[in-house]
Amino acid sequence: MAAIETVSEQRCFGGIQGFYSHVSEACGGPMRFAVYMPPAAEEGPVPLLWYLAGLTCTAETFTIKAGAQRLASELGLALVMPDTSPRDTGLPGATGDWEFGEGAGFYLDATEAPWNARFRMYSYVVDELPRLVAASFRLDMGRQGIFGHSMGGHGALTIALRNPGRYRSVSAFAPIVAPSRVPWGEKAFSHYLGPDRKAWERHDATALVKGGARFDGTILVDQGEADGFLVNQLQPQRLEAACEGADQPLELRMHPGYDHSYYFIQTFVDDHLRHHAKALVA
Repeated sequence: MAAIETVSEQRCFGGIQGFYSHVSEACGGPMRFAVYMPPAAEEGPVPLLWYLAGLTCTAETFTIKAGAQRLASELGLALVMPDTSPRDTGLPGATGDWEFGEGAGFYLDATEAPWNARFRMYSYVVDELPRLVAASFRLDMGRQGIFGHSMGGHGALTIALRNPGRYRSVSAFAPIVAPSRVPWGEKAFSHYLGPDRKAWERHDATALVKGGARFDGTILVDQGEADGFLVNQLQPQRLEAACEGADQPLELRMHPGYDHSYYFIQTFVDDHLRHHAKALVA
């Protein structure tokens, strides 16, 4: 297992906010991630909450913009924030389009060349990075939750649904709930996974619920009604209908006036942390 390199560490609300790098086997090169360790970690292992960011974002985006460390410190929650894709891949077409490639890994393992050599974010988030942080930080890996925003909300939902028992809690801000049916997902999936739309369904939360996947608990989703991507890209009503038909508990909260930005996330991030703390904090 590759050792991590400390990029920076700062004291934050009594804990430590750090940025780290390592050489990833899954993604075939260097990766960066952020970890917030609350002061409770000085006394023993703490539960951890994974946050998956959206299109164009990095490990820094939520870490700097969301303001989650204050309440995470109080609740005794560690926060782990991976990057959204490998970087500096050198692959033709991997840069220059904010909806695809670097910054847009969609938390899946690509099966199509040349993307399958580097874009393996599902394996990175589910397997490789958990092993690395478990060996490097005082974390209770038996108490994990996962959440995310937009593309990262898609990732959080699909990863939680595909790994029953791994995560005790899940939530999302403005997630792409049916990527196989909307332009963002169709562009990414056709490149990463090829033309077989049946294969896309393993990375589509709505399709997973319709196909029998379940999360043992309530899924929390917050969505702004003034979100410019709501109608064409996000379509939370698809997930709502699938959950109703499958008896999957879902709390979908629609918020008038709120958009897709981190001002929206800042407003409701405490609700999400408390949602996760109910399942993670003894």
